[in-house]
Amino acid sequence: MSDTRPSSPMKAAILPVTPLQQNCTLIWCTATRRAALIDPGGDLPRIKSAVAKAGVEVEKILLTHGHIDHCGEAGVLARDLGVPIEGPHEADRFWIARLDEDGQRFGIAGHVFEPDRWLVDADTVTVGDLVLDVYHCPGHTPGHVVFVHPPSRFAMVGDVLFKGSVGRTDFPLSDHAQLIESVTGKLWPLGDDITFIPGHGPVGTFGEERRSNPFVGDAVLRS
Repeated sequence: MSDTRPSSPMKAAILPVTPLQQNCTLIWCTATRRAALIDPGGDLPRIKSAVAKAGVEVEKILLTHGHIDHCGEAGVLARDLGVPIEGPHEADRFWIARLDEDGQRFGIAGHVFEPDRWLVDADTVTVGDLVLDVYHCPGHTPGHVVFVHPPSRFAMVGDVLFKGSVGRTDFPLSDHAQLIESVTGKLWPLGDDITFIPGHGPVGTFGEERRSNPFVGDAVLRS
């Protein structure tokens, strides 16, 4: 998927990676051709090939949270590209510290790393001329963050929200009530016209999920 509107300041391409088909997202600033990789969990040759095909220069890696399919090989890729890692929130240090162990358990490459910058609520990150707002949205993991580019009406939400579902909360340190509050209290106020790329599966809009999502839709929450 790529946003091809001529006037858009940001473009995005989705690259499903790892056996869990996690949506690594390549975003770039159309003015500068500077780019970021969001959640490059694995399949590094495929990711590098997509970057070369797009003809952009990756300047950083952004992470929504510490689960292995989202960041297992992020540290390796950062070293290969010579770029920093920003995110997630430091509350996910628990998950990043066990990447080697989880990699052996799930058969996915995982290597512990230290982000160059932990993120907190209301931070911003830059990609070329783009400025993305950071929302700390715990629940799926305690340190999960979401990246939003208001001018493009676009959000990269990781595993907080899916088309027709929400992130799992049966992991250590997960909290279902906290996840629901993150979605309804932080994402919904951004507007129904926000298009979101989830960590798995197809793209959706906040408005569609408010109308039909069986976990965080308006009708469900009123009942």
